[in-house]
Amino acid sequence: MVARVFIDGEAGTTGLQIRERLAERRDIELLSIAPERRKDLGARAELLNAADVAILCLPDEAAKESVALITNDTTAVIDASTAFRVAEGWTYGFAEMDKAQSAAIAASRRVSNPGCWPQGVIAALRPLIAGGLVPADFPVAVNGISGYSGGGKSMIEDYEAKGDAANVFLPYGLAFNHKHLPEMQRYTGLAAAPLFVPSVGNYYKGMITSVPLNLARLPKVPSGAEIHAAIADHFAAQTDGFVEVAPLSPLDRASELNPQALNGTNAMRLYVFANDARAQAAIIAVYDNLGKGASGAAVQNLNILLGVAPATSLAA
Repeated sequence: MVARVFIDGEAGTTGLQIRERLAERRDIELLSIAPERRKDLGARAELLNAADVAILCLPDEAAKESVALITNDTTAVIDASTAFRVAEGWTYGFAEMDKAQSAAIAASRRVSNPGCWPQGVIAALRPLIAGGLVPADFPVAVNGISGYSGGGKSMIEDYEAKGDAANVFLPYGLAFNHKHLPEMQRYTGLAAAPLFVPSVGNYYKGMITSVPLNLARLPKVPSGAEIHAAIADHFAAQTDGFVEVAPLSPLDRASELNPQALNGTNAMRLYVFANDARAQAAIIAVYDNLGKGASGAAVQNLNILLGVAPATSLAA
């Protein structure tokens, strides 16, 4: 059976990448709207209700509008905005988050595609909090760097116009109210939002998230080996997942910690570094902000909803 898929917002960065990944699929019929009718609510409503799956690549308010236009109980929705990521009735689309998450996505009609930044943070912390190695009220700081495509059309245009004159390393979110904080807190299991200082670099795509942990004040300090084992065991239990954990290695630096190392794939690679004598550790995630961080995750969720192999159309 051929599934009808409508990408509402197919002209944006994420929408274009999803469409490219699906273009050669014979099990999918891509529904499309004429450019001059993209703001026509009637035309959008017709396609949204004709689709088996609607993928929304829109700003938050437009995504809410699209969901409201669906009047049937058959169209499944994958929303790539932040509008529904912590909303009741929506399933969070990070399939490797827990052993049962993929099944929850498959059974859902409303899936919120994760943000790029939260996935690395959730992957680092959720196994530790769930396993009792780090308490939910532990004070957490997060930092990292992403390619400028993560800022959407306006940032892409700005960086590409400036070329080599663009800022090489630009911290942002310095009002400490980043839109991804609610999902970071909810799905890591933290009692409070982390202190988050993201940065953008002068390159197109690829990202690193880093979660440093100063563990000395804990009643029981976990070793680096225990932290690594908890994370490795968590993801080893996931079938058909894209998250891998690098071996624990006492390195001062690692050349593979390149934010662009996994570009073009749907993979995420986690690294654990630790100094047990100092009771300090860091969990670092490398992935493509437009792959696992956006369009790749959406296609993975689509595959789960359609009951096909999760890796279909995705490079690991």
